[in-house]
Amino acid sequence: MTATSLDRPFTVVSLLPRLLDTNGDAGNARVLAQRIRWSGHDALVVDVHSRADLPEHVDAVSVGSGTDAALLPVRDLLRTLVEELRVWSNSGVPILAVGTGWELLSWGIDRADGTVLEGLGLVAGHAVPRAVRATDDIIVASKYGRLIGFENHARDYVGAEASPLGRVIYGTGNSDAPANGPQIEGLTMGEVFCTHLHGPVLACNPALADHLLQAAFDRSGLRYSRGATSESVDETARAARNQVAVRLGQPAE
Repeated sequence: MTATSLDRPFTVVSLLPRLLDTNGDAGNARVLAQRIRWSGHDALVVDVHSRADLPEHVDAVSVGSGTDAALLPVRDLLRTLVEELRVWSNSGVPILAVGTGWELLSWGIDRADGTVLEGLGLVAGHAVPRAVRATDDIIVASKYGRLIGFENHARDYVGAEASPLGRVIYGTGNSDAPANGPQIEGLTMGEVFCTHLHGPVLACNPALADHLLQAAFDRSGLRYSRGATSESVDETARAARNQVAVRLGQPAE
């Protein structure tokens, strides 16, 4: 029998939000928590700056993007949490990682000066320098609907032996258009989702947020459904996505 509620709030962890919020990506944790509340359940966001901040229960995790100047200290802080991240990813806890947060979860980051910053090795692939920084709107066709956001990255992502998040309709994504095959964006491994889409991505693309929440609810034996407020807010998000899409020569949805 499916349960109707938890005996505690759903807990959404925001990892290192003081350092990983360059493009507002720490807001993804707040989006998840608010949509949980709108569905009729209690939720809280726990900002984790060190192991001492880890809560007893973790239902979803958000990792944002930071500056290159902070890559080394952020990597070293994330290393202290690598075992927890491995357990969460292996047990189906939904994890969203954006930009440099994603890169630091990978095998590593090749720098323009020829050095390599070793990552945590939790997701396949690694980041390599681009000739020209990618800074533009991006549109991605995915199983979670058409995703729209803003990309801002100086590195491509290669060697991702995993499913892509989607196919690029407009923009760059993981790299410029290849000679053969589709141009792809992001990667997914189980319930780990990695992307270049900023915004924060979940505010503009609530269908992706709802997929993460369904995974979190499934782990707790609960059924997730959008609340009435979510439905009206989602219409605003749809209008915003359509405005970008039409400006870029794509049809409205």
